[in-house]
Amino acid sequence: MRAPRAAYPLTWRVMDVLERLAAIVWPSSFRRGLPYLLLMPAVVLVGLLVLGLVQIGDTSLRTLDTNTFLMSENYTLANYQRVLTEKFFATVAGRSLMGAVIVTAITLLFAFPYAYLMVRTPSSALRRFLLVALFLPFFIGQVVRAYGWLIILGNQGMVNEALGLVGVPPMRLLYNYPAVLFGLVQYMLPFAVLMLAPALTAIPSELEAAASLGADWVRTFRHIVLPLSRPGLVGAGLVVVTLSLTDFAIPAILGGGTQDFIANAIYDQFFRTSDQGLGATLSLMLVAVGSILVGVVFMLFGAGTLAIGGDRK
Repeated sequence: MRAPRAAYPLTWRVMDVLERLAAIVWPSSFRRGLPYLLLMPAVVLVGLLVLGLVQIGDTSLRTLDTNTFLMSENYTLANYQRVLTEKFFATVAGRSLMGAVIVTAITLLFAFPYAYLMVRTPSSALRRFLLVALFLPFFIGQVVRAYGWLIILGNQGMVNEALGLVGVPPMRLLYNYPAVLFGLVQYMLPFAVLMLAPALTAIPSELEAAASLGADWVRTFRHIVLPLSRPGLVGAGLVVVTLSLTDFAIPAILGGGTQDFIANAIYDQFFRTSDQGLGATLSLMLVAVGSILVGVVFMLFGAGTLAIGGDRK
């Protein structure tokens, strides 16, 4: 039996009024469409991305008229022919792809023990120190960090000054391919650790107790830790390889204009030579290469920790 209205507290009466107003403003038939309404921002963002790619694709089919510096009205595949046949673009693409692979391998090699120690250490002080050291670089911009390496690795930098104290002549540590790879590894390391740490945390420490049953550390790592951490390795590898492949600042600063990646070549075509068609072609080629690379990894190893709630194989 329903209680008299006078016995209702004031708060309950207010809630009844709000429920009636909600039923009028938002009928139950509308509520079934709420999930689709929440998806609208994502649909809009994806739609804008698709429109941008369509515009870039249209621009890539037009060539630059060097007499008027205007884009032609006729469609042609001349830009794609240039990208696929000229040695310069092949060199830049090979340098970018090889650099991304090398950076990914070295970054994972350093990130794995860092993440493992951070997750498994019994010392809370050491864990806090590792966390602070991990997140501190995020407070410093990529460009600032790259210029910092100019001060450290320059001809008159800290490293060469230290080498001079022991009689070693100055070494050329900047404006070469190893300097670019070194800068990329230093920049990508925190991203890899952040992707690896959850995967390592999910491994029960009891499973590693196999070492106490006669297995040495190497066998335990090979047969228990490494297979169970594969989702984190795949996710970290995908993040590092895609960010390295598309990086602009570090190749431009530490490479000194002699070790350009694809992103640097795209910038040059858009803002230095004003050849938007060729720049758009390079952009689409970069998207295609990155997508193919990620697709191959997905087919071979699964999506790793990027497959939230899905099949990670």
